[in-house]
Amino acid sequence: MKRFAQGTDRTQSILLQAKDGNRPHLMSHAFTDDALLRMVVNTGTISFPPVSDGRDAIAELLVRRFGRTYENVYALCLSPPPEDKQSTFSCDWMVVMPEKESRAVRVGCGSYDWHFASDSFLADRLSITVEAMQSLPSQDVEEVMNWVSALSLPTLAEKTAN
Repeated sequence: MKRFAQGTDRTQSILLQAKDGNRPHLMSHAFTDDALLRMVVNTGTISFPPVSDGRDAIAELLVRRFGRTYENVYALCLSPPPEDKQSTFSCDWMVVMPEKESRAVRVGCGSYDWHFASDSFLADRLSITVEAMQSLPSQDVEEVMNWVSALSLPTLAEKTAN
């Protein structure tokens, strides 16, 4: 399989495209086959399995499960993208995602801690910490989505740095 031109900056971007756009086929351009995902959830308003082992399990959780539950997902990294070919990268994030069934809007924040394979610069480990996740009523969906869609994605910090 042909891979995209790869560096750690591209890997982070591809994960967000895959997750937010419900594109599981992109996960092979973001994670090694044997990648490990750890989820640390510090709120009782959302739950995830603590560990997903392997790219397929990560794709099931972060892309397919998200795609069944949420729509119009906007994830924003609150730091500039990593330098190309770094071995580690950490950043805070914010997400806005309406629930498909109830139309309630989930707004959450936390942090990503990445580790990249030195040969491919694909992620071989990722820890996602969810610090907070609020649920706003469905009548707020249009206002919240108009607000978040006007922001620079996926890295808000790029816009504020320029």
